[in-house]
Amino acid sequence: MAEISLNKARTIIRKTLAKGREMDLKPLSVVVLDSGGHVKAFEREDGASPGRFAIAHGKAYGAVMLGMAGKAQMARAEQQHYFMTAVNGLFGGQVVPVPGGVLLRDKRGLIVGAVGVTGDTSDNDAEAAVAGIEAAALTAEV
Repeated sequence: MAEISLNKARTIIRKTLAKGREMDLKPLSVVVLDSGGHVKAFEREDGASPGRFAIAHGKAYGAVMLGMAGKAQMARAEQQHYFMTAVNGLFGGQVVPVPGGVLLRDKRGLIVGAVGVTGDTSDNDAEAAVAGIEAAALTAEV
């Protein structure tokens, strides 16, 4: 199974937060999960509310567990609410199906994990995540 290294996870977080500052976003929280849905790294900026870990985790967790990025999850939830309700039941309510949950793919196209970003609008969260992912030489699936 392809995995993400701790070094790449830290790069993603550092560069995502830098992009957030460049965009003048509200304080962000960023989590990187491995391909099994386990936390590899997490940081919460000063001023970010403590509940942001759960939101960031839910965005990334849904992406990696479903193999479907946040935008696709949101579209699915809008079209088939019953499906996302069932999925959330299966995963104990841990899935947050909105942009900001971004799949990580390696050079071969394999999923190596997911990133969850929260703190600003979901679209801005996703944009910051993409900058971090690209800085780590991985491909983002938004």
